[in-house]
Amino acid sequence: MKYNPFSLEGKTILVTGASSGIGKGIAVECSKMGASVIITGRNVNRLNETYLNLEGNNHSQIVADLSTVEGLEEVVEQCPQLDGCVNNAGIPKLMVVKFIQRASLNEIIEINTIAPIMLTSTLVKKKKLNNGSSVVFISSISGVNISTLGESAYSASKGAINGFVKGAAIDLASKKIRVNSVNPGLIQTNILELAGEMFSEEQIQNKLKQYPLKRIGQPEDVAYGVIYLLSEASSWVTGTNIVIDGGFILQ
Repeated sequence: MKYNPFSLEGKTILVTGASSGIGKGIAVECSKMGASVIITGRNVNRLNETYLNLEGNNHSQIVADLSTVEGLEEVVEQCPQLDGCVNNAGIPKLMVVKFIQRASLNEIIEINTIAPIMLTSTLVKKKKLNNGSSVVFISSISGVNISTLGESAYSASKGAINGFVKGAAIDLASKKIRVNSVNPGLIQTNILELAGEMFSEEQIQNKLKQYPLKRIGQPEDVAYGVIYLLSEASSWVTGTNIVIDGGFILQ
């Protein structure tokens, strides 16, 4: 067999929010690269759909809500020793500043920011991350490079993640644990349905025209970047935020 630095053979990877969209794409592509994948999500039926699409053997699934203390502890308890963790679970809630309410803000910060940070902290505390492992956060260009109408709260939740990545990379370097994020642009997921509730079709089409590569992203586009960060190919990469956006922020 030819040497492949991007291979995940022999690695055990946890992927959160794996029941659909980007998380599902990441889980499936990691399995294709030889990883044993542990998937978690809140929807048992959709999570099982992802599980049935995984290639190879030695995969498992954990139905849990990471925004609750009990759900987070259950995932950590059931996890074996990990070589990688992909913090993908999140919600794309849109609301303009005038209509931000504390309950909605708490929800988006709890799911997008606090849950992945606490999961990472707990995995470290319980010594579930092997030395030399890789932690990847799915962030966004929103809140880091750009923002747009209705995204102020979402941008705040993702901007905080990118700051955490840099500090965590320093904290965990002594254990050779690398911490990075991927910052996608618009990806073909249910966020487009949400956008359709807030913007006209013309506004959405105008947004798509701003992508120099003339298309929006697919979950696999993000998954390939994540695989790089999980693999030995990125063994000297930590504290980095990789933009995968079809050139959107160049405009």
